Formats: sequence, C-alpha cells, structure tokens
Amino acid sequence: MKKIILLLITVIATTLPAIAQRVITGKVIESDTKEALAMATVKLLKTDSTLVKGVLTSQNGSFSINVPSNGKYILKITNVGYKSHTQNITVNSNKNISLGTVSVSPDAFMLKGATITANVAKVTLKEDTFVYNAGAYRTPEGSAVEELVKRLPGAQVDDDGKITINGKEVKKILIDGKEFMTGDTKTAMKNLPTSIIEKVKAYDEKSDMARVSGIDDGDEQTVLDFGVKRGMNKGLFSNIDLAAGTNDRYAAKAMAARFNSTLKIMAMGNANNINDMGFGSGGRFGGGRGRSGLNASKMAGVNVNYEEKDKLKISGSIRWNHSDGDAYSKSSAENFVSTTGSFSNNINKNLSRGNSWNGQMRLEWMPDTMTNIMFRPEFSYAKSDGVSNNQSATYNDDPYLYVTNPLDAEAIAKLAEDSLMVNHRVNKSITYSDSKRFGGSLQINRKLNSYGRNITLRVRGNYTESNSKSLQTNNVHLFQIQNILGQDSTYQTNRYNLAPQRNYNYSARLSYSEPIMKGTFLQLSYDFQYKHSKSDRSTYDFSNLGENFFEGLTPSYRDFSSWLSRLENPFDTYIDDSLSRYSEYNTYTHDINLTLRIIRKAYNLNLGVTVMPQQTHFIQRYQGNNADTTRNVVDITPNADFRWKISKVSQLRVYYRGHSSQPSMTDLLDITDNSDPLNITKGNPGLKPAFTNSFNMFYNNYIQKRQQSIMFNMGFNTTRNSISNKVTYDETTGGRTTQPENINGNWDARGAFMYNTSIDTTGLFYINTFSEMSYRNNVGYLSLDRNSDSQKNVTKDMSLSERIAAGIRNSWLEFELTGYLRYNHATNKLVSRSNLDTWQFSYGCNTNIALPWGTTIATDLNMSSRRGYNDASLNTNELIWNAQISQSLMRKNLTVSLQFYDILKQQSNFSRTISAMNRYDVEYNAITSFAMLHVIYKINLFGSKDARREMREGPGGFGGPGDGPRNRTRSGNRGGGFRPPMF
Repeated sequence: MKKIILLLITVIATTLPAIAQRVITGKVIESDTKEALAMATVKLLKTDSTLVKGVLTSQNGSFSINVPSNGKYILKITNVGYKSHTQNITVNSNKNISLGTVSVSPDAFMLKGATITANVAKVTLKEDTFVYNAGAYRTPEGSAVEELVKRLPGAQVDDDGKITINGKEVKKILIDGKEFMTGDTKTAMKNLPTSIIEKVKAYDEKSDMARVSGIDDGDEQTVLDFGVKRGMNKGLFSNIDLAAGTNDRYAAKAMAARFNSTLKIMAMGNANNINDMGFGSGGRFGGGRGRSGLNASKMAGVNVNYEEKDKLKISGSIRWNHSDGDAYSKSSAENFVSTTGSFSNNINKNLSRGNSWNGQMRLEWMPDTMTNIMFRPEFSYAKSDGVSNNQSATYNDDPYLYVTNPLDAEAIAKLAEDSLMVNHRVNKSITYSDSKRFGGSLQINRKLNSYGRNITLRVRGNYTESNSKSLQTNNVHLFQIQNILGQDSTYQTNRYNLAPQRNYNYSARLSYSEPIMKGTFLQLSYDFQYKHSKSDRSTYDFSNLGENFFEGLTPSYRDFSSWLSRLENPFDTYIDDSLSRYSEYNTYTHDINLTLRIIRKAYNLNLGVTVMPQQTHFIQRYQGNNADTTRNVVDITPNADFRWKISKVSQLRVYYRGHSSQPSMTDLLDITDNSDPLNITKGNPGLKPAFTNSFNMFYNNYIQKRQQSIMFNMGFNTTRNSISNKVTYDETTGGRTTQPENINGNWDARGAFMYNTSIDTTGLFYINTFSEMSYRNNVGYLSLDRNSDSQKNVTKDMSLSERIAAGIRNSWLEFELTGYLRYNHATNKLVSRSNLDTWQFSYGCNTNIALPWGTTIATDLNMSSRRGYNDASLNTNELIWNAQISQSLMRKNLTVSLQFYDILKQQSNFSRTISAMNRYDVEYNAITSFAMLHVIYKINLFGSKDARREMREGPGGFGGPGDGPRNRTRSGNRGGGFRPPMF
C-alpha cells in the first residue's frame, strides 16, 4: 500500500508542471510597414541562454509558446533581414501572458560565414491580395516599374499604357498605400525606378464610402500598390537617368523623393522621343509590333502625401504633359460584307501637339472617432493642335493585283480605265481645341453607434468648357457616277467649324445604414443628379467656290488666317444654317437603392435593387429640323454579390449585375445627316433600351509550403435589345448609310486561369502559366449589296491563349524560357469566305547575369510567328533580340549602361487586324532598331549607413529587384565577390 501511495505521489509530482504550463502569446509586425511578419522564429530561453522551446509565427504574425514552469526567461524573436528582438519575462503565476504587438526593425548589416540561401517567393496571397516580391523579378538596370509589371504573372501592359492584372483593368496607382497621381496610371509606370520597389500588391480597393462606413458596398476598383524598400520611408532619395542614342534618339528622367513618418513628397520629370519604349518591350509574350508613328513627350509632376494617424490625411498631385506627334501611315482594308467597293487604301500624314495641366487633391479629416469628412477637388486645362494631309480610295477589286502603289496618280488612272475605281478623296485639315474643367466632391459620414448605423451625405459637381476650331477641305472623285456632261462626278466640301461647348453637372446622395441584427445591415440611399450639356457649332461652307480654290496651301498649326484670307468676304458671311448644329441636353436622374448586406467572418452577401427614374429634355436645331423633345424612362437593375472567405489566403467571389443602356437622343431623332455623302447616318425613333445581365466568378488560393499561387475567374454577359448599326452600301459612290436598330442574341463568355509554383523546396526553379479563353456571339445587321435589304447575321469569335514561363534564379543569375500561343477561330453566317482560323505564337528566353565588380548583362531573344492567313506573305516570323550591359561605379551610386533594341532589325512596323467583318492592315513610320547609352545616378540619404548600403547593393550583395535568393551569413565581415549558385 505504501508503495502504491508513493507511486501516485511521484506521478502527480511529475505531471503537475505540465498541467500548470502557462502560455505566452503575441503578434510580430514590421516596424516600418506595420505588416504581419510570417515565419519568424520565436525562442524561449533560460537566463543562461539555454533553449527551452521555439515556434514559428503564423501567416498573420501571431505566435503561442508554452512555459513549463515559473521563473525568469528570455524571449528572442529573429528573422532573416531583421534585427533580433529580446525581452525579459518573469513567470510567477499560472496566468497566461499576452505581449500584444511586437515590432521588429529591418537590419542591413550582414555578417560573413556560412551562407544560407532562401529564394523569395515570386507571388503570395493574403486573402484577396496578390503580393508580388519585386526581388524575385529581375529587371535590367535603370528600368521603370512598367518593366517590372510586365513580368508579373497575369499582368499585361498594352501599347497605350492600359494595365490589366488577372483580367481586371488597373484604375489607380498607390505608393506605400497612399494615392499617387490619382486618375493617371502612366506617370508612375513610366517614371518610378524599379530599384526603389520592394513589393507590388494587386487588390480591389473599396470605395470611399465603404472604407469609412465599414460596410462593404461592392463598389471597388483594382489598384496596384508599390511598396518602397524598407528604410527608404525616412530620408531623401533620387534617381537621374540621361540617355542618348542612334537615329537622334534621346531620353531623360529624373525623380526625387523626401519621406518621413508624416510627409511624403515625390517629384519627377521625363523627356524622350522613343515612345517611352521600355527595355525588352519588343520581345515578351507575342513579340513586338510597330509603334504608332514618331512621338516625343515631356512631363513634370509632383505628388504629396501628409498624414496624422486617425486624424488628418492630405494628398494631392499636379502634372504637366506635352506631346509632339509625327505619324505617317499606309493602310489597306477589305470589307467582307460588300461585293462592290470592298477594298480601300489610305495614306495619312498627321502632325499633332498638345499641352495639358492636371491637378487633384484629397483631404480627409476625422474630427472624432465617429465622423469622417472627405473633400476631393480637381481641375484640368488642355490645348491641342493638329494638321493632316490624307488621301484615300476605294476599289471594286484588290488593287495590288494590278498596280504596286494604288494611290499614285498613274495607278488611279489605270484602275479607272479598268472600271475598278469607285471613289478617290483628298483631305486636308487644321484643328485646334482648348478646354478647362473644375470639379470636386464632398463626403460626410457619421457613425451613429458602434454597431454599424451610419449616415452619409455626398455632393459632387463638375464644370467643363471647351472651344474648338477646324478647317477641312475634301475633294472627292466618284468614278461610278456620270454628270450631265457624261464625265465622272466630283464634289468638294470645304468647311470651317467653330464649336464652343459647355457642360456642368451636380449631384447629392444621402445614404443610411441600419443594423437589423449582428453583422446584418439594411442600406437605403437616394441620389439626385442633374446634367446639362450645350453645344453650338457654327459651320461656314466654302464648297461652291471651286475645287481648286485653296490649291497651293499647306496646313500648319493654327494657320487658319492663310486660308480664310483668300475669301472675298468675311468668313462669317459664309455661314450655312443647315450644317450648323445647336443641341442642348438637360437630364434629371433619381437613383433609389435598397441593399441588404450580410457580413460574417466566413462570408459576405449583398443583395440589392436600384430603381432609377430619368427624364431627359433635348433641344436640337440641325439641317432645318427643330427638335424639342422630352423622354421619361424608369430603369430597374438588380445586383447580388457573394464572397466566401475560405481561408486567410483563399476566397471565392460570385457576383451578378443587371443594368440598362438607353439609346442616345440623337439616335432617337428621325433625322438624316448627309453632311458627308460617303457616310450618311439616320436616326430611329423606335429604339428600345438595351438590358445586360453580367455574371462573374473569381477564386484564388495560395499554398505557402509549395509557394503555389492559383487564380481562376470567369464571366458571362448577355444583352437584350442590343443596338446594332444597320448598314446599306451604295455601289456607285462607295458610301454607306447607317441606322441603329434593336437586335437580340448578343452574348459573350470569358475565363482565365493562373498557376505559379516553385518546383523545388528552395524556390530556385519555378514555372508560371496563364491561360485565357473568350467566346463572343455577335448578332447584327448586314447588307451584302445595294440591291439587298439588311439581313440578320451572326459572327462567332473564339480565342484561346496560353502563356508559360519556366526558369531558374539565384543571387547572380536568372534564366527564363517563355512561350505564348494564341488561337483565333471566327465564323460568319452570311459570308463564309471570311471564316478564319489563325495562330500567333512566340517563344524565347530572357537572361540576366550579375557579374563581379558591379557588371550586369541582360538580354532577351524572342521569335514571333503568325500562321493561318490566306495571304502567304502574312505568315511571318520575326526574331527580336534586345541586349544591355551595365557597369555600376561609385559604390553603385552611378551606373552606365548600353542598350541595344532590335539588333537583328526584324521588328515590323506592320500590323493586321482581322474579324469576321473586315481585314485592316496598317504600317507606321517608326524607329524600332537603335542603341541607347544611359548614365544613371542615384542619391540616397536615409536611415543608417548600413541601410543606405543595403539600398545600393541589395540584401544579397548585387542589389535591386531580381536579386533572387536572399544570402545571409553568420560570422565575420560582409563577404563580396562572385558566388556560384547553390543547388
């Protein structure tokens, strides 16, 4: 018995410490960004540094560690790239200990010894936010962030600067979460250097109202948020890039920024005549294409952000842009839906220039925790000039079967003899316009309790005033029509237009949210809008003065006087009341919305309906017709939005939108506009409004252990009472008459899938894919010839595309293989000869090597091909090769680089667009093959000496985005020199 009792006492004595364990909890964040720090090591040590227990922080930075017994301990938090955090802890009770939030600071001082290699994941997901690590994407030295964005999986940047990511257009750019040049995405893309960027976030930003009220209204816009490198948020840094090249090419960029805890100021300037062509832009995914002529641009801008946390936020920007364009293009087209006059050719010579000023500001004031006041004023002022000399003609057959240059005078005469000419037009013009706009919005939100009861008032207003002048001369020769003398018919339209226009609008919205139960809200809003638009175009007609009245004059900027001085009488005596047009719109809209919002930890659900009564009063005086009409319509549009938060890094979203589109008042008027005899338009008073149903689904997930990112989205749209243009062709003139009509049967579907993964556990090898699919069922009216009525026609377009990239990256090398494939299938119900099956594909590689002593070499080689075209000359191959070599000097503050574009001179300025309706070919004047010498100087005055060194050299010793693995050492001094990859 004594032995049993003694045994029980021993068991109890040994188990009590385990039962009485205490728990220490906390959350680790970065001191600069305030973001959670995942995978940090948390150790519990005895006072003699003996390890008791260790854990890793979770994805949201939290940790929990058990304490075996009372006593004194040391808690130590470590992570690569951060200073160690130690904290003394005394445990003398059975209570748990909460440390709250623990901040750790970046550490730039690296020691020499055994090297640990850990590749940065290319992309991670945090709920609905894609986080791209800039360090995992190597870009050539001196690149702007546009080159970085082009390399992001699922991202595209087209020739016009439009950014799409994961199938959604990017509407706003942020810097460290702060608005940057609101309303302008190109400024950041063309001017911010990649060397200052640590990560890029892509997510849907909530509306101002949803953010301040805390109730998600589903009104979002996709943004790119560029995170500046740690340590650069306090101090001064700048980047100056000057370049000169062959073919008289030049480029200059300068950027300077001053950051501290409350104020961020960034200024930049840019001047170039290379169309802002980023390095390597000719060889990524689909190959290069000719730029639209020769363009030179200049810009200067300043962006300011000031913030007092939870009290005041002020941001604003102002920018100036200047452009000069010289575009020469030759184009040819074939219209598949006409048997006569189906071929056309054009030569266009256009000069343009413009100046614009834009400014905006955001002031957000929180006088207390329950009130938010936001004011957003903005303005713009712009002037633009243009001159053009254009020549065009249409033919009954392909003119290249008979002549080499269809627009030569001899060729036109030969084709006319063979009865192949339909018409020929020579056009000259001078244009000028200036406009100014002022506007703003004021939003006041008041939280009435802590459970979600809100009331919001928002008022908006805008005023726009513009004036434009244009002088055009048109000489047209109609070869298929005989005049009373038996000769080919000719006519000219020589006109001078003055078109002042004034628009203003204002609106007021009152919104109220009522919590009807926990996490459930009923939101009612009423929005009144008034819009006024007035245009008073005066047209002065000189057409009856003779075909050669203005012969010998060449258009030049704003040189209206040279042309008008030839008139015998003042120009205002030539006014043509039938061609002059006065129009005035007054629109009154009442928007009444009722929405049920259910917000839960695992899901959000919004169900709503909008009723929109609208009245439009329209006045028009044109071609002797006086219209004064009023239209009253009521639109009812439902919507639903469901979000399932599967995990912290995964979500599924399904949403539906229904909306109606009213035809324009000009389309509803029974008026025939034949001011241009080759393009006649008619109104249709019987048009009905169109209604579109849109369904969309989005899913994303991230598997941290394997560095795998998955994204899938799909959408479907169908429209009832679509408005389609009914076209009738005139075989004798080559002209057409267009009238809008309602039609049913239009729908489209699309989908995309993205998958990125690391092949090995260290992330040394990777593979990325992005697949897209789209299908369009287009229904419209088609007239095959002048003797046939328009028929209902169906064209079907299907497109499948795949991008794939696989490569290896480490501290000194990145090598990537890329491939792109696009298949298009188009069918036309009535015109079978326009059925198409075409392929576009490209394949190549990108290499970036960091050599010792600050030398880097970058190159990309890409073969772009086209197949499936009936014209064998269009089944082409283009091998595009670009290269760059850079040398860093002065401790990497100075970089000299030599860039070579299109070394093999195979990039074409030709492009072809084909649909089931027509073919359009165009060739521009553009310089694609040239070399540029860049001199880049950086000034970094921020943080400590070690922090500045890390910004110069990067955490692994080779600096800048694309360094791949983060190399850290354990003892001695920081090592240098060339290190091979560690497999």
